[in-house]
Amino acid sequence: MLTLKLITEETDRVIAGLEKKHFQNAKETIAQVLELNNKRRATQNLLDKNLAEVNSLSKSIGMLMKEGKKEEAEATKKHVSEIKETSKTLQAEMDKAAEDMQALLYTIPNIPYEEVPEGATAADNVVEKMGGMETELPKDALPHWELAKKYDLIDFDLGVKITGAGFPVYKGWGARLQRALINFFLDEARNAGYTEIMPPTVVNAASGYGTGQLPDKEGQMYHCEVDDLYLIPTAEVPVTNIYRDVILDEKQLPIKNCAYTQCFRREAGSYGKDVRGLNRLHEFSKVELVRIDTPEHSKQSHQEMLDHVEGLLKKLELPYRILRLCGGDMSFTSSICFDFEVYSEAQKRWLEVSSVSNFDTYQANRLKCRYRDADKKIHLCHTLNGSALALPRIVAALLENNQTPEGIRIPKALVPYMGCDMIK
Repeated sequence: MLTLKLITEETDRVIAGLEKKHFQNAKETIAQVLELNNKRRATQNLLDKNLAEVNSLSKSIGMLMKEGKKEEAEATKKHVSEIKETSKTLQAEMDKAAEDMQALLYTIPNIPYEEVPEGATAADNVVEKMGGMETELPKDALPHWELAKKYDLIDFDLGVKITGAGFPVYKGWGARLQRALINFFLDEARNAGYTEIMPPTVVNAASGYGTGQLPDKEGQMYHCEVDDLYLIPTAEVPVTNIYRDVILDEKQLPIKNCAYTQCFRREAGSYGKDVRGLNRLHEFSKVELVRIDTPEHSKQSHQEMLDHVEGLLKKLELPYRILRLCGGDMSFTSSICFDFEVYSEAQKRWLEVSSVSNFDTYQANRLKCRYRDADKKIHLCHTLNGSALALPRIVAALLENNQTPEGIRIPKALVPYMGCDMIK
């Protein structure tokens, strides 16, 4: 959530940032926030004056009674009662203005950094870097859903029977590949200094609002209505919410956490070739990195996270590219975001496997996640997160890009986790 200080002191920059993110009616929305804030502050001033007057008059009532001025004291009492009734009305007006302003602030996205490119859609994203190994496949190369069937790795039909489309069942070497990747990603994160967290996979509404999934992505989340709980779309939500309503010491920062969880997304409106096989699922496994940092160090943290994800893709020997997202293609909450994509040789398309974002103070303001510096002053933290990595499309690329006439080759980094160098 954007801070009121930023909105009131740098109004033009906020509006320009929202327009860069293609947020509709940016000027009107910010004007409405400022109007509600002015109303709230003006009402607060009247309440403060009324309170001061009530305190002053209340003291005078005793003096008037001592002086025998009973009628004057009674009139003063009546006036105090009238002021208190007026104050009740003012308090209700102020609370309503504050409530409306808060609700409006929740609907306003974060503003992008200057280095975020202009653009409206994914077509406007900038390719920052390409790397990895070129792949040469057999002429009769298969897409991963056919390979999964051929080697009995994943049963999509069985998932439909048990639950529905988008909930695959991993079997045998397919299940082992999942576990190998999870352990590999967690070990790499631990070696990079991350503390592993095993959080709940359902969260309350406060957690959803804290990281910005609510109200923006409510329609994409699975909602357990009886208990008013939400299945997590990413481990970012529970792990970042560990620090909701917490004041950290500056010496504790940066905090580096990682977590493996199942993730759940309704993916409403997805259809066609983009949802074939593992391309887009309702339930999937992911290892997430989360950092809490100071504003001065967060850009360095962001770069370290980017380097970490790139290192994983290099070790998996996959063709990859890094995209700097344009304003219109960024998430609701991010200030800057880089996507990692791996190339699917069999499908002839790029598959997103990670987004690494810096949220500046946007999430921290919602969460009330703060730190105390050496001078005992309190500041909002910066929050960052990134997938390292999401498994489904990594599995898809590994299967497709490593198929040979003898079987599916396992990258060297995964051999110790798989216990084999080839799936036959």
